[in-house]
Amino acid sequence: MRKKDRHELIKRIITDNPIRNQNELMDYLQQYQVTATQATISRDIRDLKIVKTIDESGKPRFELFQEQQVPSEDDDIKRLIRMTNDVIVKVDTVEFMTIVSTLPDNAHLLASVLDDLSSELIVATMASFDTIIIISRTADDSQRVTEFLQDPTNSSIFN
Repeated sequence: MRKKDRHELIKRIITDNPIRNQNELMDYLQQYQVTATQATISRDIRDLKIVKTIDESGKPRFELFQEQQVPSEDDDIKRLIRMTNDVIVKVDTVEFMTIVSTLPDNAHLLASVLDDLSSELIVATMASFDTIIIISRTADDSQRVTEFLQDPTNSSIFN
């Protein structure tokens, strides 16, 4: 199966079923006679911007990331604002670093969006399963990043 077709099938599976992890997704794909490695599924999840959210029963679930419409904002900034509202659990500042806790398995997606936007206040990001470390040049820059991530509609890091 071509990558494009596999992506369309994954979107349909995610939309129609409560998929909680990559193994479940691989099981559903096998029902359609699609075999893929865990590494391939991980890349597909990243490419399709699939995020893990918490459903109404409190259990994790994969969902297609959907952008929120924010008037007069650039598309990437809209995506970042939506993600900050959807996936950030806690934000702290330590000297010149901003430490961001996210919902499980979402840190890499948020870090990727931050990297793509190239704010002068951010030197680098490092992401794990549910934590991002954002490195800034100064403590003041880090504080501005923290304020933005805590309330992106009242501050900006893109000046």
